[in-house]
Amino acid sequence: MKKVLVITYYWPPAGGPGVQRWLKFVKYLRDFGIEPVLYIPENPHYPLIDKSFESDIPDDIVIYKHPIWEPYRFASLLSKKKTERISSGIIQHKNQSILEQLMLWVRGNFFIPDARKYWVRPSIKFLYDVLDKEGISSIITTGPPHSVHLIGHYLKEFKKVTWLADFRDPWTSIGYHKKLKLTGIARNRHQELEHLVLNNADKIVVTSQTTKNEFQQLTRKPIHVITNGFDSVTPAKVNLDKKFTISHVGSMLSARNPENFWKVLSELVNEHSAFKAALELRFIGVVSEDILKSLKSFGLDNYLHVVGYVKHDEAVAYQRRSQILLLAEIDAPETVGIIPGKLFEYMAAARPILGIGPEDWEVAKLVADTKTGAIFDYRAHFQLKNVLLNWFQQYQKNALNVASNNINQYSRRELTRKLAEHI
Repeated sequence: MKKVLVITYYWPPAGGPGVQRWLKFVKYLRDFGIEPVLYIPENPHYPLIDKSFESDIPDDIVIYKHPIWEPYRFASLLSKKKTERISSGIIQHKNQSILEQLMLWVRGNFFIPDARKYWVRPSIKFLYDVLDKEGISSIITTGPPHSVHLIGHYLKEFKKVTWLADFRDPWTSIGYHKKLKLTGIARNRHQELEHLVLNNADKIVVTSQTTKNEFQQLTRKPIHVITNGFDSVTPAKVNLDKKFTISHVGSMLSARNPENFWKVLSELVNEHSAFKAALELRFIGVVSEDILKSLKSFGLDNYLHVVGYVKHDEAVAYQRRSQILLLAEIDAPETVGIIPGKLFEYMAAARPILGIGPEDWEVAKLVADTKTGAIFDYRAHFQLKNVLLNWFQQYQKNALNVASNNINQYSRRELTRKLAEHI
């Protein structure tokens, strides 16, 4: 088998979406004649832990580890709660404390491209010998954190290797950058590093067509779109919730606040007694204070059930028995190409997907093509209300289902086959 070195920061027991993409690729790569060798940090600071992912690691996979120094450990001495929130991407829009503003400014302007930058130099020296020992001539880096790509860049400078850079998210165009209070110098440095990676990697993989289009303005290197996916389709028989549950799985950030949707729900509660009696809003994951306050302002706090973060298999179980699955993305031009990984698990759950996102969101085409739900922008009201009411009436008849189409193209194994063709 051809050996490839996969360099990734996120690996079990890390929880959340960042770990799943390459855990699943590694799980299936051998089926396509490729033997993955892993390189991960020895002592990482993961904001979320989910040991259930460890069951997907092949028993005899070769994994190399090297220590990493992360400033988040020291920042937590000032405020553990704020540090964990920032490191996991949860940033309050309103009422930021002076300490939180300072932490964001330091994060954005001193740690470029990110707070894992101090893993780059020791990793290059360590992996130089690993490549020789394992006889590896192909390497893969996956970001964020995008500092991981710099390891690939410098290894390629010193060794004769083919380098594939995988972008789970964009780099300088992602909305998160606007919140980091970047100076002009810091912003230019990010752009320089992005240009360096895109033009020195031999191959580039992205998760959306929008990101591919953006990157094609910056490089002539070959770019391939390989989305995220799901592992298995929901069994035929699942006991659905008795309540009219609308569930969101994953972090509900402050910027993902679809107030038009809360308004529609509030109207339906006031106009239909049956809807009022049946409704339950369920959040599985971290929910920002801004979202909770918004729900309360619309009188929906009595219908709210915040579960918090749970293991991945529990989250999947919640998805499969929910009546409706809510998907929300930030309403901004730079999020048009953001395709949340949970979308594909939502598809596999075989429950109607209700999405609220930016105008021309790439997710809308995927959902329309697979016939798995309905997507609206942040200004939608009457059409959104009609769809939701129609789904509720189907729920009352025990007939709320989706007839999905061609979702197998997003299975993890099929996506791994596609990846193997480009390695």
